[in-house]
Amino acid sequence: MTGVVLPGNSTVEFREFPVPTPGPGQVLVRMKASSICGSDIRAIYRAHLGKGPEGYQPGTVAGHEPCGQIVQTGPGCREFKAGDRVIIYHISGCGCCDDCKSGYMISCHNEARAAYGWQRNGGHAPYLLAEENNCVHLPDNLTYVDGALVACGFGTAWEAITRMQTSGRDRLLVTGLGPVGLAAAMLGRALGVTEIIGVDTSEDRMELGRKLGLVDHAVPSDEEALDKVLHLTKGKGCEVSIDCSGAAPARLLALKGTRQWGRCAFVGEGNDVRFAVSPDLIHPQITLFGSWVTSLSHMTELTERLSRWNIHPEVTVTHRLPIERAAEAYDIADKGQAGKVAIVFE
Repeated sequence: MTGVVLPGNSTVEFREFPVPTPGPGQVLVRMKASSICGSDIRAIYRAHLGKGPEGYQPGTVAGHEPCGQIVQTGPGCREFKAGDRVIIYHISGCGCCDDCKSGYMISCHNEARAAYGWQRNGGHAPYLLAEENNCVHLPDNLTYVDGALVACGFGTAWEAITRMQTSGRDRLLVTGLGPVGLAAAMLGRALGVTEIIGVDTSEDRMELGRKLGLVDHAVPSDEEALDKVLHLTKGKGCEVSIDCSGAAPARLLALKGTRQWGRCAFVGEGNDVRFAVSPDLIHPQITLFGSWVTSLSHMTELTERLSRWNIHPEVTVTHRLPIERAAEAYDIADKGQAGKVAIVFE
């Protein structure tokens, strides 16, 4: 089979791999959809930033947002069978540490930890070998593209906004209207938020947020952005804010745009931020969350909610391309002007 490998110089390579055979507790999944994450662009596609066991292992099939159908199970599998539609949690942990036992395999520090698409082969190939305990059932009313967006992008947004106890009592400020920001807005709306302010540097992304009905106000990210947010909130700011961009100015805007006694979350990766701790955080009594991805159990909960609410993450996808056009897909994602980019399989 042909898989996508990322050399780390903003190019894509195609290499041949054998179709794997599942061992004990493993399943072989035929890929149906595998989307591209901003972390893939930042830390692998442009350059291999991570080092050691946490870094991308050269020659690994890329793609840590996979979804597909099981075609074969290995010995000892107890929950899944051939024909099942599954989403794959994108980290395989040791299974024994406290984090793994609580479902947060993203936080596993054991040397056995391996991320799909980073340290073990991921979803940008026709087949993927997965651990059975990394799989979540994909309900029939959700598409494979819906499923591909759950584990990382929508899961990251879900984890943060639920930790902040977001509800219909709140205004929501989202800085960064890329795929995770759009997910945060969509899920905030589902939880009852009636007024959402979205901020971005890209007019295309702001327009997408408006078109999908996910933001009530789209504010350009410039030196006047904070004044505009405060004007829209009668000088108070938003009860809940979330930065999904990872950019220092947007993080600062999210914090300063938070109402007194409000809650703010940082989920965008990379870069840094500087702020005056007393006037910006302590004195307004703001709770600041650092939130990294989600847990397996919360991903399962999110999937069930999406199915029950009939909410489809795939509406945030602006580009669907076959694996043969993976180079084009990565180039589009790298430009940072589109919604979600997904590689789809027949």
